[in-house]
Amino acid sequence: MKKKPSVRMREERLKMVGPRVNLLSVLCMGMLLFCVVIVAGLVAADVIYLAEQKFSVGEIWTLFTAKSILRALRLSLITSLTTLALVIVTALPAGYALSRYRFPGHSLCNTLVDVPIFLPPIVIGISLLAFFGFGVGNALKQALSGGGISLVSWIGIVLCQYVISMSYGIRSVKAAFDTGLRELEQVACTLGCSQWQAFWKVSLPLARPGVMAGCILVWARGIGVFGPLMVFVGTGSRVQVMPTMMWLELSVGNIEVSLAIALIMLVLIGIGLGAIHFLERDRS
Repeated sequence: MKKKPSVRMREERLKMVGPRVNLLSVLCMGMLLFCVVIVAGLVAADVIYLAEQKFSVGEIWTLFTAKSILRALRLSLITSLTTLALVIVTALPAGYALSRYRFPGHSLCNTLVDVPIFLPPIVIGISLLAFFGFGVGNALKQALSGGGISLVSWIGIVLCQYVISMSYGIRSVKAAFDTGLRELEQVACTLGCSQWQAFWKVSLPLARPGVMAGCILVWARGIGVFGPLMVFVGTGSRVQVMPTMMWLELSVGNIEVSLAIALIMLVLIGIGLGAIHFLERDRS
């Protein structure tokens, strides 16, 4: 009887033969290349435009290290990372609940969670103004003001970013837990794990790639929030983050400063995404 080749032998043969070229692979790789070219082209356009303005190296460095830009960068980092932490704390259990539990009103909750994704961002800002304009929201605003806390500050920025990005976090976490096998949790419980231990030792490790992808999406969405900030916190110098500062500079014709801010955001997000992909490179 002929012995079947082992899995390792089959993998070695596939490596020797190489990937099979067919219509599907050509189509998929072609579309991937198309998307990459679009993004690379936009980044290159920013760099080329600044280069064509004949700025010296010193002028470009001064542009990138201006106090106003560094202040906006610092505020963007602080608020976006704070928002990410808040979303993780809330989206992780909320997404798990939508994935694993069935309860009255499940479909309604599932629908309401997605509402901020489909609303125009400026509507979020108007809704926040309305909420804090009367009733419970106004009482909360007055209580914060009595304690010396203003919503027209980094707190208001975090609030806008949180409302915008929360839905992305919950949806990503739910999708990540949906891909995991519930039977493995049940097996862990039958082997002596509590439900809490099964969550931390089985469910969460299996869902980790999806959760990490959700974190990337939440952080990138938060740091790029613009519309709600314009409505809810305004464009004062102490509440200027990168997107609002970019718009203000562009509105007065300083396209060079706007492009400098855009490049800083691209580099910042690129570093963050690269770090995440590097950490997750060996995980399927």
